[in-house]
Amino acid sequence: MYMETLKLVAGLGERRPTVVLPFRLDQLFAHLAAPDCQAGEVEDEIWRLWMHHPHRRAALVLDRASSDIAAQRFDIAETRLEGLLRACPDFPEAWNKRATLYYLQARDEESVHDIHRTLELEPRHFGALCGLGEICLSAGDREAALFVFQAALRLNPHLCEVRNVVEQLLTEGKDNLH
Repeated sequence: MYMETLKLVAGLGERRPTVVLPFRLDQLFAHLAAPDCQAGEVEDEIWRLWMHHPHRRAALVLDRASSDIAAQRFDIAETRLEGLLRACPDFPEAWNKRATLYYLQARDEESVHDIHRTLELEPRHFGALCGLGEICLSAGDREAALFVFQAALRLNPHLCEVRNVVEQLLTEGKDNLH
C-alpha cells in the first residue's frame, strides 16, 4: 500500500475531489495559494468544511471521535470511526481521522491505507499528506518524505513547519553529496 500511495500522490493534480465535498473548498484552495493569504483563517475554514457532512449525525460522530482521539480514548474513537465509515464510506475526513488514530497507535500500515483512501476522495488533503510524510520519515525514507511534504506545500504553501522539514531534508541531501 505504501508504494501505491506514493504513486497516488504523484498523480494528485489529475484527481478531482469527491462530489460530497462543498464547492466552497475550491475557492478556499485558490485563496490559500496566494502569497498574501491570511492562511490561518483559510485553513480553519477548510478544516471546518472537511469536518462537515450533509448528514448532521455523521458530522456529530466525527466530532465525537475527534474528541475521543484528543482524550486518548482510542478504542472508543476506533469504534465510532468504523461505524461512521461503514455508513459513509465517501467521507474523506472520517478516513483521515482514522489514519490519525492509527498513526498515534504506531499502526503505520493501517494509517497509510486510510491516508490513501482520504487522498482518493480529497486529493487536496494537505493534512493527510503531512501524516504520510511523517510516516515516511519514521520509516527512514527521507526521499519519499521530501516528495510528500513538497506535495503538501503545493496545496498549502503556508505550512511553516513542513517548509522547515523540507529545507532540512534538502540541506541534508546536499550534505550527503559531498
